Amino acid sequence: MSIQSINPATGQLIKEFSEESWFTVERKIVRAEKVWNEWKNTSFTARAALMKKASAVLLKQKDRLAELMAAEMGKPIKEGAGEVEKCAWVCRYYAENGARFLKDVLVETDAQKSYVSYQPIGTVLAIMPWNFPLWQVFRFIAPSILAGNCGLLKHASNVPGCAKAIELVMLDAGFPKGVFQHLAIGSKMVNQVIEHPFIKAVTLTGSTEAGQKVAAKAGSLIKKTVLELGGSDPYIILADANLKEAATICANSRLINNGQSCIAAKRFIVEKPVVKKFTSLLKEKMSQKIMGDPMDPATDLGPMARIDLRDQLHKQVLKNIEMGAKLILGGQLPKDAAHNAYYPATLLTNVKKGMPAYSEEIFGPVASVIIAKDSNDAIRIANDTTFGLGAAVFTKNKRKAEKMAREQLQAGACFVNGLVRSDPRLPFGGVKMSGYGRELGLHGIHEFVNIKTVYIAG
Repeated sequence: MSIQSINPATGQLIKEFSEESWFTVERKIVRAEKVWNEWKNTSFTARAALMKKASAVLLKQKDRLAELMAAEMGKPIKEGAGEVEKCAWVCRYYAENGARFLKDVLVETDAQKSYVSYQPIGTVLAIMPWNFPLWQVFRFIAPSILAGNCGLLKHASNVPGCAKAIELVMLDAGFPKGVFQHLAIGSKMVNQVIEHPFIKAVTLTGSTEAGQKVAAKAGSLIKKTVLELGGSDPYIILADANLKEAATICANSRLINNGQSCIAAKRFIVEKPVVKKFTSLLKEKMSQKIMGDPMDPATDLGPMARIDLRDQLHKQVLKNIEMGAKLILGGQLPKDAAHNAYYPATLLTNVKKGMPAYSEEIFGPVASVIIAKDSNDAIRIANDTTFGLGAAVFTKNKRKAEKMAREQLQAGACFVNGLVRSDPRLPFGGVKMSGYGRELGLHGIHEFVNIKTVYIAG
């Protein structure tokens, strides 16, 4: 069988890759185990030096990697360049701070000496999605490999070129062969990989359905998992908010990466007195985004990653309209839709409970406006979801907003007057059906280590 890289802007085949056999995959797993027995004893200083080199390699190859993402999954090239820079940042961040995060922590007990030590656990399987094909992987690589683990990557099947490019970045940086390897396999072989005794843990970013399957398999084998799954992120717009500024941020959040982001704003919950004005401003900001060739630096909105995903999104939009939602912007398939995956910036209003845009993850450039009676009603609507990844509040009353973000919103990341985003310095992850565990920050590097108690009686 083969894995195909297809340009979503043209429908043309870029390259075909052969799917690896189990024999080849198992050899890679065994190689990782052998290398790990040496890598885990490598000094942190040496590991950090290599991670800094990886950062430099990424920046050197920024333009080429941005073009590769644009070609394979349609990311606007200017966003791709920013993604590469962020990958370089996370490598530098952990190289500079990892030693502090992994330092032994003395704890006073009745022992002569007792402390907590953080030790690597072995080879971790990373199952990653196509929407941020470099960032999702490097936010795993930087903390996990720096902590002394090895990594195996099962990437999404529509970005095989990106997967191979990541492996080459690590080799170019000087990491020993086997510390990080890409597995050119489809989803059918994943369970077999998880079952291998040399695989010690699994991290997955993807759909809730995929997370359930991986968690069930890993759990049956008592293997640690970290899951970052879907989201239906609410952005609450209170009546006293700076509406123009909020609309600008909301449009950017909804349309970043062609609307294909777990933490993109999806449900705009607006207090009734300002719903008409905010909707008008949001429509204006969204309509200003330029849809076009992702290779063109002027493009804001490229194609979606695949035609089938675009068609699924369009069905969701039509279903909302059938159920009473009003189409304010977009919502039409472009010309030559059979040969490309473009979908315009789309705005729905009059969205109510029971509609797909209220309860499902809308993974594309579609914004949904929901009316709230007041701030308490807005919180109720925001939390009325099975998801809990990101959320935001827009208001001039920062004390009220902080209380809402800290105590009332059920999400892993809550922002005030800003776009929800990941940051190497802060933990990232969700609650409810959005997953568990954390990536990034101090908490992220501790996910895949043995948090070991050492007790010396005397």
